[in-house]
Amino acid sequence: MDNKARNSIKKGVALSLVITSFVLVLMMIFGVIMLLNQGNVVKISPQLFYKVMTIHGTGMIGVAALGGSAIMWYYLSKYIHLNPKIFFSNIILSLIGVVMILTAIFGFNFSDGWTFLYPLPSFSAKLNGAAGALLFLLGLLLLGIGYLVMYFYLAARLIKEYGGLGKSLGWDYIFRGKKGYGPPAAVVATTMVIIANSTGILAGATALVESIINIINPNFNFDPMLAKHLTYAFGHIFANCTIYMAVIAVYEVLSEYTGRPWKSNKAFLIAWNCSTLFTLMIYTHHLLMDFAVPRWMLIIGQVFSYANGLPVMVVTAYGALMIVFRSAVKWDFASSMFFVAMFGWVAGAVPAIIDATIVVNHVMHNTKWVPGHFHTYMGMGVIAMIFGFMFYFNKTEGAQKQIGIDSYAIFTYFAFFTGLAGSFLYAGKISAPRRWAEHLPAWTGSDQVGAVCGIFIIIAAIFFTTRFMNGLKNVGKQIKSTPKNKAA
Repeated sequence: MDNKARNSIKKGVALSLVITSFVLVLMMIFGVIMLLNQGNVVKISPQLFYKVMTIHGTGMIGVAALGGSAIMWYYLSKYIHLNPKIFFSNIILSLIGVVMILTAIFGFNFSDGWTFLYPLPSFSAKLNGAAGALLFLLGLLLLGIGYLVMYFYLAARLIKEYGGLGKSLGWDYIFRGKKGYGPPAAVVATTMVIIANSTGILAGATALVESIINIINPNFNFDPMLAKHLTYAFGHIFANCTIYMAVIAVYEVLSEYTGRPWKSNKAFLIAWNCSTLFTLMIYTHHLLMDFAVPRWMLIIGQVFSYANGLPVMVVTAYGALMIVFRSAVKWDFASSMFFVAMFGWVAGAVPAIIDATIVVNHVMHNTKWVPGHFHTYMGMGVIAMIFGFMFYFNKTEGAQKQIGIDSYAIFTYFAFFTGLAGSFLYAGKISAPRRWAEHLPAWTGSDQVGAVCGIFIIIAAIFFTTRFMNGLKNVGKQIKSTPKNKAA
């Protein structure tokens, strides 16, 4: 790859990280506003609460995907030639989709939550006008199209490079006895994400299109249970794939910092293949409370939700421990964030597995126990990896240096995120409902603790973002000074 193409990839990655960092802080602020309202510290109208809830859920998942895709694209470009225009097209479509979603929520009062469960959008259209519902649904659809364009392009490149997606998942080594090690970890993880997330996005797009048609033509109806399956298949797979994209940085950076290659051995390849299959199946644990769902499907949701936590997570967490053990690892902002993010990922999976148990799910699923799991997994796992990669990107591409306060900022972030997640889990224990704008006095204590923790998390996130933006100046200088006509 020549320097011009490499610099274009760096610019695309830098742009997506800039967008990611600012939106992350904004979404965190929205989250604290909701907690302050539930804790009776400040009061906002229920309508505004649900608009904030809608943008917080949609925005946080979307921005995690944008940051994760930047990591995936950056490292995959080391192994195969990529056209930077494809990545820019995803960013552009995502931005247009975000503008449409924001307009729908704050301009036309759409507040149905990220789930857009049929027939809620049609009810919203009747209440506040069709414009808001259609803008939200079309915005999400445009976001999905952007990712599908990127995934289909990457699939074509991997097929050309490795001879098929099965080979880039290591099937030659698993089933045909090929000796040695499989494709690089970045290639294996990308293949898994392409298969799983493309399936999920297509499922979500089906529900979106049908809901759009229903708003335009109310005589067009479809099965609400099928719509819920399609919606949660999309949502669960998409959210899971954010960490499967981000974890590529863990493989690459810890390997670089320890001087020990992260080899794609047979156990590693089997784990990623199992996770590819399981991720497509386990969305059904979101439907355990639906009596109309066939029993066999609910059993699959429980059993494979247990199993899904083991393959990649255990292999990656154990691998991270082993690759660091007795190594001369270089501890800095990036390696520290990646290593502790392994704890966040594993810790977040524990309450998820508990909630996936049918008898527990019937009691806990509509409480704050679920956001407790999700904030642990997302905030201390995915987002921590993205922040770590921001430092690594600036260090590698712009010579950013470690400073003493970095360690205190990392400690602040993880200590108070532990407090935030704990406040959610405790609220679930005392049956505080999620998605309620107003809470009873018995529940407000945990809301207030969560809000205080959230404020400190925002302070740490603003520090991370400021450090990233300052370091990005040197990246720009390096790009400008690089000759355009020489091979990288």
